[in-house]
Amino acid sequence: MPKSRPSQRSSTNAQRSTESRHPAVAEKNRGRWGAFAGLITLALIAFPLSATIAFATNPASQKLFGGRLEDASRGGYITFWWLMSLLIVSLPFLVGFGITKLSSRGLAIVGGVVALFVIAIVILGQLFVY
Repeated sequence: MPKSRPSQRSSTNAQRSTESRHPAVAEKNRGRWGAFAGLITLALIAFPLSATIAFATNPASQKLFGGRLEDASRGGYITFWWLMSLLIVSLPFLVGFGITKLSSRGLAIVGGVVALFVIAIVILGQLFVY
């Protein structure tokens, strides 16, 4: 058997050490990307979140909405807006967790759930506001 040259051995060892460190570095970066995406999502939902909390804490705002929300009970109106606030607050955590922990298939599933969530908000808004 021929002996391998020293330059081949060192390049093979360098490849092995890079490969063994690569997953840990990638996981660390995924965590940072997840936190960054969650922060961006939080910035994007700040205004809708403040609006839903304002509607939930001021029952007199029920008169601003004509139709079904105006006719709803006071407790139902407050519950509706607190539920919307909680769902909106969960979005940054879902985005950050999705990017950090999930595979590409998992990210597609989470994206589908978020899309369904947005569709549900639009439908609920159409039912109760108009």
